[in-house]
Amino acid sequence: MDGAELELERRSKFLNSLIQKKKAIQQHEQNERLNVKVRASDMPLPLQDKAFRCARDQLDSMPGKLDSKRLALALKKEFDSTYGPAWHCIVGTSFGSYVTHSLGDLLQCTKEKNLSRGRAVHARIIRTGSSSCIYLSNSLINLYAKCGDLSKARRVFENIQDKDVVSWNCLINGYSQQGPKGSSFVMELFQRMRADNFLPNAHTFAGVFTAASALLDVFSGQQAHALAIKINSFNDVFVGSSLLNVYCKSALLEDGRKVFDEMPERNSVSWATMISGYAMQRSAVEAFDIFELMRKEEEKENEYVLSGVISALADPKFVNTGRQIHCLTIKDGLLVFASVGNALVTMYAKCGSLDDALKTFELSGNKNSITWSAMITGYAQSGDSLKALRLFSSMHFAGILPSEYTLVGVLNACSDMGSVEEGMQVHSYLLKLGYESQVYIMTALVDMYAKCGSTLSARKGFDYLQEPDMVLWTSMIGGYVQNGENENAMILFGRMRIEGIKPNELTLASILKASSCLAALEQGKQIHSCIIKHGFGLEIPVGSALLTMYAKCGNLEDGNLVFRRMPWRDVVSWNSMISGLAQNGRGTEALQLFEEMLSEGTEPDYITFVNILSACSHMGLVDRGWAYFNMMSDKFGIVPRVEHYACMVDLLGRAGKLEEAKEFIESATIDHGMCLWRILLSSCRNFRNYELGAYAGEKLMELGSQESSAYVLLSSIYIALGRPEDVERVRRMMRLRGVNKEPGCSWIELKGGVHVFVVGDQMHPEIKLIREGLNMLSKQMKDEGYQPSSDSVSATSFSDVELIAACM
Repeated sequence: MDGAELELERRSKFLNSLIQKKKAIQQHEQNERLNVKVRASDMPLPLQDKAFRCARDQLDSMPGKLDSKRLALALKKEFDSTYGPAWHCIVGTSFGSYVTHSLGDLLQCTKEKNLSRGRAVHARIIRTGSSSCIYLSNSLINLYAKCGDLSKARRVFENIQDKDVVSWNCLINGYSQQGPKGSSFVMELFQRMRADNFLPNAHTFAGVFTAASALLDVFSGQQAHALAIKINSFNDVFVGSSLLNVYCKSALLEDGRKVFDEMPERNSVSWATMISGYAMQRSAVEAFDIFELMRKEEEKENEYVLSGVISALADPKFVNTGRQIHCLTIKDGLLVFASVGNALVTMYAKCGSLDDALKTFELSGNKNSITWSAMITGYAQSGDSLKALRLFSSMHFAGILPSEYTLVGVLNACSDMGSVEEGMQVHSYLLKLGYESQVYIMTALVDMYAKCGSTLSARKGFDYLQEPDMVLWTSMIGGYVQNGENENAMILFGRMRIEGIKPNELTLASILKASSCLAALEQGKQIHSCIIKHGFGLEIPVGSALLTMYAKCGNLEDGNLVFRRMPWRDVVSWNSMISGLAQNGRGTEALQLFEEMLSEGTEPDYITFVNILSACSHMGLVDRGWAYFNMMSDKFGIVPRVEHYACMVDLLGRAGKLEEAKEFIESATIDHGMCLWRILLSSCRNFRNYELGAYAGEKLMELGSQESSAYVLLSSIYIALGRPEDVERVRRMMRLRGVNKEPGCSWIELKGGVHVFVVGDQMHPEIKLIREGLNMLSKQMKDEGYQPSSDSVSATSFSDVELIAACM
């Protein structure tokens, strides 16, 4: 029961007491027609309040007959100053009884949220002409507001000629309970109330603070806070708890803690709000400190307090403390509450203790969609997506409708599995449930299709919403980049800017990656300008993405400027700069930067060593490469991956140490598939070691390689060895396995656009001019004596495409 209802109930009781008092004079007043002579001193009035005594004194001094009309006038004079219109409602005892009866009906309808019966009572009030009674009007506002019919509540409110504070409070509190949509009207009403010279009370401020927390409008909350202090309405515990919620939800925990510490009285809501505020900001230590303070003050914890503490402890570092709180919930008998069970399941899932989460889930007697969602999300986040989908199926058969959070968890599980079929089934199910207009779900759906490689379906989901939010734009752009459709990502980003939507850090990081992949330096610079224009700094992830773009586009000078100006550099930033130097032939600087990285205390990861080994490979530093390879595991505990073995094989191959490379491959303790043999095959061809090249090529054939380049290289080696039967065998194997040569692809950035070409391309609008230019260059090459190196391949044995591939 909120403040407005308490005030209405208090006034209802007061009216009833007045009616009971008036019944004491009913024997002296049968009706106005009887004109009975009586003096007030003869009336058996057991009245104690000052107003009735004053009225009796006035009546004693009045000559003549006493009737009900004169009695009402005398009483009205004293009551109007204190009770306003209340006395008008009880001029007649039968009428007062009717008012009391109607008030009771309205309060009961409000309690039961029985809107249809409430409307019937309202109709009866209008029919009897008693709608002008302020008590009934306020109760009607409260009824309609609590039942969600705020338009009707507003209509009743506007029809009241002499509003009181309770009228305003009923409507303000009604709107404040409707979330952000209704809360926006609260601020308007509060300003109106003050403009009409009504002094707000504790119940007013409670509604205003509730609305401010729903809107995250900390400025309005602070203004109301100042006014509450000024008029001394801040001492109410309900007001303090509501204000505390404003600061906690706005992440202003220092202000919230100050309010909490200065509260003269705290209740369970105050404690739970402060703990939950710390939990939302992942301040587990502070949340637990508040909980311990609460227990020291011998405040009894309830389900809301324990749910907040458990949520704060949802971190692997605090899982043991969480288990202790779990024991406390069992001891206090609070595990029966769904909120506590949900918090425990979520805590164990986030801590990676899925067995404990499952046990708690199975023992929860009051499972709801939140419980199921917590368990499903826990499985999905831990990488056990199959169990997440199975649990979702069990939820469906249990007849429990999923919430939007459950569906998001399931879609994330489908994304991790790369299972577009299951994702499509979930898509159909959410359409059936009517969730297709939820931006939160559509974002997860777009992300799922993008991660499963179906960017067309992702784009359909994106286009379905007329006003996609920033997260959805970012998800769609990121999906294009993940699937290598960088041109589409650039086009969509351009449309986003045309529509005037400000990108966030993740959007910029994704589009910079697209520019990097396209080597589109000019467009990358435009995005850099956009970063500066919108006030983004060089913090991670924008700074790292910008640095990577410049490095991959070969603009190491600007890349180094970005790198040096970054306020904080993580391992990704160092890796990007080292990689850019290594790939652009500046291996010495790459190794120097690696030493600088170590001296600044940044610990390298496996990608760092891939870049360092690559730099050694391009510089032919065999001994130094071996030193870094051994350092990786000996000093930093990084287990070598396929990428590191590939760099070492490439290093040995470039240095002509082919036999050593072969021995290294055969001694490798990891499953490297075909990667290492393919590198060795290419090195053997470069050094014309055909025997070892044939050995590496046959290894690839045994492993079932599907790369056409391997078949072409092996065939060219057999031609060079004079073994035509092996050439035919390789070609036959290529056909049987359905291996086709992928056409070559290249692109160039020109005049602000990226132009993409593939072998045999006829689609470019300037193809005629392009071919004329190529023919002219070809003629000049021949005139200057250039001949393609095709001595290892027989032109009569291969198609033109294969011949070109062999010469690459």
